Amino acid sequence: MKDKKHGHWILAPFRWIWWLVAGIIGLTGRIIGVVLGLVLMIVGVLVSLTIVGLIIGVPLVVLGFLLMLRGIF
Repeated sequence: MKDKKHGHWILAPFRWIWWLVAGIIGLTGRIIGVVLGLVLMIVGVLVSLTIVGLIIGVPLVVLGFLLMLRGIF
């Protein structure tokens, strides 16, 4: 079922992540958000160097990328 206000229900997790990123940017500001995103991406890549770390590293990279994207645009 499609809600006209919020979109399709299957996209809800992505919308929640985007709202989380927007909230962080709103609290910290654009420059700090971009720097924080870059740091999260670097930490995510470093953690992902091991197979076990991929479980935590990949979401960190994605969250860092979204923070940078939201801070730039």
